[in-house]
Amino acid sequence: MQEFTVDSVLASQVRPSPNYDDRLRPADILLLHYTGMACTAAAIERLRDPAAKVSSHYVVEEDGNIIQLVPEARRAWHAGQSSWEGAGDVNSRSIGIEIANPGHGFGYPDFPEAQIAAVIALCRDITVRHGIRPDRVLGHSDVAPLRKIDPGEKFPWARLHCAGVGAWVPASPIRGGAVLALGDRSLEVFELQAALRDYGYGIGATGVYDEVTEAVVAAFQRHFRPNCIDGRADPSTTETLRALLAARACGT
Repeated sequence: MQEFTVDSVLASQVRPSPNYDDRLRPADILLLHYTGMACTAAAIERLRDPAAKVSSHYVVEEDGNIIQLVPEARRAWHAGQSSWEGAGDVNSRSIGIEIANPGHGFGYPDFPEAQIAAVIALCRDITVRHGIRPDRVLGHSDVAPLRKIDPGEKFPWARLHCAGVGAWVPASPIRGGAVLALGDRSLEVFELQAALRDYGYGIGATGVYDEVTEAVVAAFQRHFRPNCIDGRADPSTTETLRALLAARACGT
């Protein structure tokens, strides 16, 4: 494994991974994950194992220590089958950060304060250097909603936004009202799908509330309306989506 110089001054060390190849285009997405393994050290070694064929550019440990595994100029293998704004191969146009957390399979503990502070600082550094738009700071679940749920509903996206990283609007309050759900067929479903697609999610506008729609709605909720993640488009979900689209159009 070839040594290299850190891209971010915030990284304390390099632990090279061989799991990368050449980029096809400059990075314009910042993608956040959790490691999803019980042991952080084992997760880092897996990201460096040639047989695993997975990697990321950075790992942020629980105490806030930042390790770089792959140069930002290279294509790390962290997103898998994924898409955003109608384009696949998210690996070719993204920088990936793995946040040390065992994930939902191992109790999903809260992210420590020192770790979140380090993630925010690293995200700010990367987005400024690469000119990454706020609405292209994403979670793995956003680009692969049928497969992934990380970094999960406990990740503090609102805090990142307050620090100048990522898109966010206050979620509309959860209340009663008409709900779109699995099996529904209507113009309202078509409009919901079109709005999710317009924001960037990989979904077609068919007017049929199918399993893909349910997964994409759950991914949207996990990121932007985490108080209730059920894959059903209630008024809170649809209003939050409209507010997010409006805020992006206004550049806020």
